Amino acid sequence: MTRPGGVWQNWGRCAQIRPARVERPRTPEGVQRAVQAAIAQNLPIKAVGAGHSFTGIAVAPGVLLELDDLQGLVSVDATRSRVTLLAGTRLHRIPRLLAAHGLAMENLGDIDRQSIAGAISTGTHGTGAGFRGLAGQVVAATLITAEGEFLRVSESEHAEMLPAVALGLSALGILVDVTLQCVPAFLMHAIDEPLPLEDVLASLDEWVTASDHFEFYWFPHTDVALTKRQTRLPESARRHPLPRIGRWVDETLLSNGVYRVTCAAGGLIPAITPPISRLAVKLTGDRDYIDRSHTVLTQRRTVRFREMEYALPAENIVPAFRAVQQLIAQRGWKIEFPIEVRFAAADDRWLSTAYDRASAYLAVHRYWRTDPTEYFSAIEKICLEYGGRPHWGKLHTLDAEQLREKYPRFDDFVALRDRWDPERRFANSYLDRVLGA
Repeated sequence: MTRPGGVWQNWGRCAQIRPARVERPRTPEGVQRAVQAAIAQNLPIKAVGAGHSFTGIAVAPGVLLELDDLQGLVSVDATRSRVTLLAGTRLHRIPRLLAAHGLAMENLGDIDRQSIAGAISTGTHGTGAGFRGLAGQVVAATLITAEGEFLRVSESEHAEMLPAVALGLSALGILVDVTLQCVPAFLMHAIDEPLPLEDVLASLDEWVTASDHFEFYWFPHTDVALTKRQTRLPESARRHPLPRIGRWVDETLLSNGVYRVTCAAGGLIPAITPPISRLAVKLTGDRDYIDRSHTVLTQRRTVRFREMEYALPAENIVPAFRAVQQLIAQRGWKIEFPIEVRFAAADDRWLSTAYDRASAYLAVHRYWRTDPTEYFSAIEKICLEYGGRPHWGKLHTLDAEQLREKYPRFDDFVALRDRWDPERRFANSYLDRVLGA
């Protein structure tokens, strides 16, 4: 978001820049003209969607392209259940666009404020051991290259580039549209239930395989896992949504309104955090409902925070989680945000955190007014010991040499970047760190 005075900052308020110029193209051709102008003036250029990445991946010291006006449905291939969307289209707007054609996205993350281009470029994922992240749903894309030209990448055009472009960290060009492989619209049967944490950890594999989508949250200083289990149903099934007032109490009043106050209070008086966390767990009641897929999969979060997330080999999640538990107890930290554990299937995207391995994700958060450095650094060390790969859009400290060891196709991606952006038109300090200058 660009503020008065020309300063852009991300949602987490942990990255900001005053770009040389801000442009707001409304069409793919407008993006092309902006890139060509930046080339002529020898300015680097970056696109930004919703600014929901916590890293500096969207920081644009030269020309910043805000894609708020580049939204909407371009075309629908009903025969193959594929849709093409403009790159700036927000995830929360996509379900309505698809519903008119009886389609839905195969899976979604738990936040839907991002743009589709930003979500795939940073490796946004949901949960479900049988489902890939959002980049795994990409079957084609169009981008503007460092030469200012249109480049179409699909299964029949430059097909060898698709696994790189679908999750490209915005390093290969400016995306202007994305084609997704969709599925028939479906409902979800959701069961939200607090369970003894030790019981969940002891049989985690069974919980993960028993539902299409499974995740759990753990508030430090409690012994409860807040589990979420979801089963996919045909669209013809009968909906049984949450009562409107009940959803408002759970998701607006408690999860956002009251929680914002308690986070702020916990920052001033850390000792109140454990009893508040125990109270939060007690107030989180059982929920059993059936609703449209996107309604079940996503949540609205208005409490501002900062996040680090690592993808681990799925078999390592329990020992890593126990190490985190032990660390928090040993350090005596008062942690106000829950730790989140999710799962994803292996995929073939070169820079995907789930590349070539079934993965479990461990995410930690801190309230945005709290310095997360000590907490995140210690958790990061544990994640690395257990084979972790950091989420590209969330805070981490790794550089290109460390990341090269974690991705078998890392050098292939860098070679592709050297080919398509040899002068680093799309570079910034974050990409210099994680890919090399």
